[in-house]
Amino acid sequence: MAASADSLWLALRRVPGIGPRTARLLLEKFGTPEKIFVVGETELVRAGISLKVARAIGSFNDFEPIERELCELPKIGARLLRWTDADYPPMLRQIPDPPPYLFVRGDAPLASLRCIGVVGARSASEAGRRMARRLGLELAAKQFAVVSGLARGIDSEAHQGALDAGGHTVAVFGCGIDIVYPAENRKLADEILASGGAILSELPVGTQPLPENFPTRNRIISGLSMGVVIVEAAEKSGSLITARMALEQNRQVFAVPGSPLGGKARGSNRLIRQGAVLVDCAEDVLEELAPQLADNSQLARDGSVKITETKDRRDFGPNRVERLLASEDKTVIAAKAMLLELKDGQRLHADALIEASGLDAQIVLRLLLELELKGIVAQHPGKLFSLA
Repeated sequence: MAASADSLWLALRRVPGIGPRTARLLLEKFGTPEKIFVVGETELVRAGISLKVARAIGSFNDFEPIERELCELPKIGARLLRWTDADYPPMLRQIPDPPPYLFVRGDAPLASLRCIGVVGARSASEAGRRMARRLGLELAAKQFAVVSGLARGIDSEAHQGALDAGGHTVAVFGCGIDIVYPAENRKLADEILASGGAILSELPVGTQPLPENFPTRNRIISGLSMGVVIVEAAEKSGSLITARMALEQNRQVFAVPGSPLGGKARGSNRLIRQGAVLVDCAEDVLEELAPQLADNSQLARDGSVKITETKDRRDFGPNRVERLLASEDKTVIAAKAMLLELKDGQRLHADALIEASGLDAQIVLRLLLELELKGIVAQHPGKLFSLA
C-alpha cells in the first residue's frame, strides 16, 4: 500500500537497526523521511549508515499497521509531533538522541515552555511527597513547567503541585500514549490535560509499560528540562538514571537531602556528595540556573534555545571581566574594586576584598553572592574568593 508522509515518520523508527541517534543522523543529512526512503543504499552508506541498515530502509514495506496506528490517534485525542515541526520542544531537539517524533495529548505550548524535571521514588516518604508537591507548586508559580513521569510517589506529587499553582505540567509516558500507568493516576492525567498541560510518548500506541521502556523514557524528561531535581532516590533507582542522562545532556542536576537513617534518600544524598546542587526550595533551583535563564531569555529566530555549556558559564576570561567592568550595572560598578584586586588563580579572603573596596561588609558579602550566582567569582573554603 502507498505510504503517507506521517507513516514514513513512524516507519523511520520501525526499520530494524534505526534508533534515535541514527534517526537524527539521517534527518540532519536528508531533512525528511520521504527523502530517506528514496535516496538509495549508496547515499545512505555515504551518510554513515551500515549497508545492512541501508538495505533494511530500502526494503521496508510494513506500512499497514502504521497507518492503522495513525488512524487511532484522533480517537484518543492525540497527534503526531515531528522533529521538524515548529512546536517540537527545542531543548529536546538538542540532545544526542532525540525522538524523531512524539505522540502528544494536550495543548501545552511545548516549544516555548521553560521546563524543570522533578522525579523521585515511587514508594516515597510522607516528607518526600510534601517536598515534591511544594517544589511543583513553587516552580509552576514562577512560570516553569514541571516535567515528570506520572509514576506513583514523587512524580505524582510534583505534577499535583504544579496543578495546585494553576501552572503547566508535562507527563512523559514509558508506555503508549493511550495507556495511563499506573491506572490509579487516570484522574491526574485528565487534570493535566484539562489544565493546559501535555502527555508525551515516543512509543507506539498500545505499548505496555514494560520495565525496559522507562530508562529511555527518562532521557526525554531530562532532555525537555533545563535541570532535573531528584527528590528521594534509593541507591539503585530509576531517578539516578535520569540524573545520569541529565548530566550527559549538560543539564544541571539538583537533589533534595534526606535522612541517612533510611534507604529512601541514599541515592539522592550520594548525588549531593558527587556535586549535585542541594535544594530545599525552588529558589535554589532558579538561582543556580540564573546564568542560563539570562542567556535563554529569548528564543532564537530559528526557534532553538541556546544551551549554555557548564564550562562556558565558568569561562569568562579577561575580556569578559573588562566588559563587566565597563557595564553600567550598579552591582558590577560596586564590585569593580573587588574584581581589580583579583588576578587569575589568586584567592583573597573576604575581609581583604571588603578592605580593598571601601564598602560596608554586608554590601560586599551580598555582592560576592550575586557575582558567584552569575558565575563571575568562585568561593572556596575559608571564605576565599577568586575569579571563576
